[in-house]
Amino acid sequence: MDLNKSIGNATQEIFQTMLMMEARPGQPLAKRDEVFADSVSAIVGMAGTSKATLAIHIPEPTALVITGSFLMMEVAEIDEDVKDAIGELANMVAGSVKADLTEQGHDFKLSIPSVVCGAEYEIDCPRDSLGVIVPFSIDGGDFLVEFHVQK
Repeated sequence: MDLNKSIGNATQEIFQTMLMMEARPGQPLAKRDEVFADSVSAIVGMAGTSKATLAIHIPEPTALVITGSFLMMEVAEIDEDVKDAIGELANMVAGSVKADLTEQGHDFKLSIPSVVCGAEYEIDCPRDSLGVIVPFSIDGGDFLVEFHVQK
């Protein structure tokens, strides 16, 4: 299971087709941040033959750029539209990763995305998991996509 490739391909495809943006992946991070500041995070649970989570963590200014592109309008503040857009983005990336992993023999069902945002918050990941955290850059900012699957 090449999680880095799955995350990279899924994220690039969704940004290209749905947002008309190029998402450029960086080198996977060795360590994850558990505390996020002035950001929006969307998490999608996956269950089936294994348990997994996919999360997208986006600083507020980048979330506004992404949502503006998604809705094709100016977005000035974090509101329900932004939360919905980032949740849907996570859902689409998770769906694409799910399709790739299904081809590799893994069976998952997706949960409804959960979205959190704020000045400072913490997100834990499963302790006994195999994971990858991939930074991406777009014109307008950077963000992280992380995926953890239970060992």
